[in-house]
Amino acid sequence: MDLNADLAEGTGPQGWAADAALLDVVTSANIACAGHAGDQGTMRRACEAALERGVRIGAHPGYEDRENFGRVELSLPVDQVVRQVSEQIALLIEIATESGGAVTHVKPHGALYHRASADAELAAALADELARVHPVVVVLGLNGSELLKAAAAAGLATASEGFADRAYDSAGLLVSRSLPGSVLDAAGAVAQALSIANDTTVTSTDGAEIKIVADSICIHGDTPGALALAKELRAALAASGVTVEAFV
Repeated sequence: MDLNADLAEGTGPQGWAADAALLDVVTSANIACAGHAGDQGTMRRACEAALERGVRIGAHPGYEDRENFGRVELSLPVDQVVRQVSEQIALLIEIATESGGAVTHVKPHGALYHRASADAELAAALADELARVHPVVVVLGLNGSELLKAAAAAGLATASEGFADRAYDSAGLLVSRSLPGSVLDAAGAVAQALSIANDTTVTSTDGAEIKIVADSICIHGDTPGALALAKELRAALAASGVTVEAFV
């Protein structure tokens, strides 16, 4: 099972210290591409640090909306979203290559992640653009999402993602962060991750058992206690017999 984290989203020494600590635990890093967060400096630093640790480098493009950290749906035209995503990925590929590495996967951020998971038109447009310009990247997305369906149809490799620290609804979608209980505590997150890894199921907020097949489990770097959670989760997976390794 792969462990991924969204990184290069913070600023200053504290943000970098948090990234560096998580990179010692996870196996894949989704690096903000100067859309919702980050800049060329943070991207380069994250790429170099990931390479030093053997962590896979992924692009984490989002709406160019720093004020809302890319977590507000902007309902932008599909062609504008595709252009933003393509430009952000290209910038990270350039920086990763200059650092001696390569971008192995793409995972959208925030509101864009949710829209691409449900919006078949946007999902198809993003998949077609990736297949045209970046055909070797793996698309990492929500289990059963429109994005993964479109990526597979476009001939791209895909990987399904499960979430340790986020609650699911009965449709298998993430509960909105605006609702109580949307972010799980450490004990709940570890239990949910083990359930995904070993049983391919989670229990939704209304008590339904949902099937979640995942190649990777996400830990959000901005979740309180993210580092301690990541360490506990990695140890718990290993103790349960799960090999923790990158999916690509």
